[in-house]
Order: sequence, then structure tokens, then C-alpha cells
Amino acid sequence: MANKTALLILDGWGLGQVPAADAIAQADTPFVDTLLATHPNSTLVTYGMEVGLPDGQMGNSEVGHLNIGAGRIVYQQFARINKAIQDGELATNKVLKDAVQEAISTNRPIHLFGLLSDGGVHSHITHLKALIVILEDLGAQSVFVHAFM
Repeated sequence: MANKTALLILDGWGLGQVPAADAIAQADTPFVDTLLATHPNSTLVTYGMEVGLPDGQMGNSEVGHLNIGAGRIVYQQFARINKAIQDGELATNKVLKDAVQEAISTNRPIHLFGLLSDGGVHSHITHLKALIVILEDLGAQSVFVHAFM
């Protein structure tokens, strides 16, 4: 076989904008430098809408591998939940509304369990805040938040 192709994924190997503050740019990397100088190569955008995250949101290896494997933008749950909140879809979700009505009719509290973070990788505090507003609008009387930090 005369033509060979290799896909190299170097997690954490970013191409920074400020070389003085970039550990990769400061490192002695002759092998990778030679590969880049002598073989076709490209870079990828690894954050924001380019990988299915909200604008400016940093990606991670899971997001990157999912998009590379799919060969297209895969919209992440974070972006999908944001959209459901913004367009009112979450507030009109039948399962959520039925659960709240059941809690109200049986005089039971609602318990919310989840990660509490503003990082946006596995959770975001804005989702919790929106859910609390929705529960209040639906008439929930007692809501307990069990936050994992």
C-alpha cells in the first residue's frame, strides 16, 4: 500500500494564541514539529457552536471525540437544554407537568438532584434556576435542591 493515512488525536495539545503562556509552544517537540512541517495537517475548532456547545463554551475530550467520530456537529445536551428553556419547551413538557401535578395533589415535595456548577460541561446552574422558576409557575409548593459540588 503506497498511500497511508493516520489520524492523530492529541488530547490537550492546543495551539495557543500567546506563545509565552503556551506550554506546548514552549516545549521541545521535534517529532511533532517535523510531522507538521512535512505532512498535510489541519486544526479543529474545539469550542462553541463548532462542536455543538453554546458560543464561547469550552469543549472537552468527550465532545471532541463525539464530533470527530460522527463527522459532523453533534449538538450537546447543554445546548439542547438551553434551547428547550428559551423556547418554552421545558415548561410545557408533559412528563414534568404531570410529575408536578402529582406532587401537588398528594401534598409532597419535589426533590431536584444534580451537579451544581457554572462550568457547562456536565451541568449548569442556569438550568437549575430555570427549572425552579418553571416549578414555581406550575404551582409547586415545596422544592428541595440536593446539589452535588
